[in-house]
Amino acid sequence: QVQLVESGGGLVQAGGSLTLSCAASGGGFDGGAMGWFRQAPRKEREFVAGISWSGGDTYYEDYVKGRFTISRDNAKSTVYLQMNNLKPEDTAVYYCAADNKPFIPRKFTYWGQGTQVRVSS
Repeated sequence: QVQLVESGGGLVQAGGSLTLSCAASGGGFDGGAMGWFRQAPRKEREFVAGISWSGGDTYYEDYVKGRFTISRDNAKSTVYLQMNNLKPEDTAVYYCAADNKPFIPRKFTYWGQGTQVRVSS
């Protein structure tokens, strides 16, 4: 079975930076698109960023464009989310997602357990 494990969350002051990592393992994952979602208290989970298998295609929601960068290292089966200029509104549990399709899908198949990001004023 595919397993996704996130790391890198923590507490940071507004304007600071964090880098999240997500390592994928398991024979059921053929290698495909990966992405990041987040869920704040009392809110629905929302898409943050996605990246194709090759890394050639990336997509960001408007509220993180220019601040967040998604990248991947297929040799390590790992996807990253570099978050700069963090705002209190970015506080949420961040979830890693993956799919067997090479391009960013509408719905991802595999999910991690999440890592907490807290941004103070």
